[in-house]
Amino acid sequence: MPEPIRCGRIEYLNDIPLYAAFDEGVMTFPGELISGVPSRLNAETIRGNLDMGPISAAHFARHSNELTVIDGPCIGARDYAWSVLLISPQPPHLLDGAEIAVTRESASGRGLLQILLERRYGVRAAFVSTEDPLYAAQMHQPALLIGDKALNARARFDPSIVYDLSHLWHEWTEADMVFAVWVVRNEAYKRQPKAIDDAIEALGAAQAWGEDNMSKVVARAQAVQPRSLEFYEKYYSVLNFKFDLAARSGLARFIAELDAVGLTPGVFRNTEITRVAS
Repeated sequence: MPEPIRCGRIEYLNDIPLYAAFDEGVMTFPGELISGVPSRLNAETIRGNLDMGPISAAHFARHSNELTVIDGPCIGARDYAWSVLLISPQPPHLLDGAEIAVTRESASGRGLLQILLERRYGVRAAFVSTEDPLYAAQMHQPALLIGDKALNARARFDPSIVYDLSHLWHEWTEADMVFAVWVVRNEAYKRQPKAIDDAIEALGAAQAWGEDNMSKVVARAQAVQPRSLEFYEKYYSVLNFKFDLAARSGLARFIAELDAVGLTPGVFRNTEITRVAS
């Protein structure tokens, strides 16, 4: 008997619009959903412990020969993202030689920060991984925060020292930013194509349900972490969850910039983003 399909899900509030239908019991995912921070999902996908699910755009760039992008969901932004932030007493162009505390939870956020510093501002900084970048920021050290911790920091720190990296990217490139795409391991699809197709169809249906039932999505987010009135409506409208043409173009630019700063070893292969039809 084949094993159930193992699909990752990001354990941040930003994935609720894509998975709320399963959480609400409106529909059932035909497999197992496994939560984790992006870096853990990246590793488990590459190790083969997950068959499909979200992966950091930067990690996809390094392992594209093993993966196929699902046509449908992503996590990105047209401009501001709110949840990928540099907190710094000094503006980015003055961070040459600075030591920046960076979260271990995200490859795309770290890659984006390095791209912006080196390619947009012409500076080089030293990245120091930490489990608590928020503490580093409180100690007045430049720090990169992502996800829910970034949302908390955005409300806590003076806006003059908070830099939304997605906005800095959009200012520079006029492109979308894509932080995560949904992928299938090629070997998993060869092993269980029907089961994978069913899982992709379920993800698509859940995404459509979330779009049509945003009030329930917001209520679930408020139940997880209460915030001010209308916060989540605005947050989810800022993010982009559709891997459309603009998002694909933004991802291609991001991958090219990763290569420019040496974050994609060798020649990047499989630059054409393919689709898995459901």
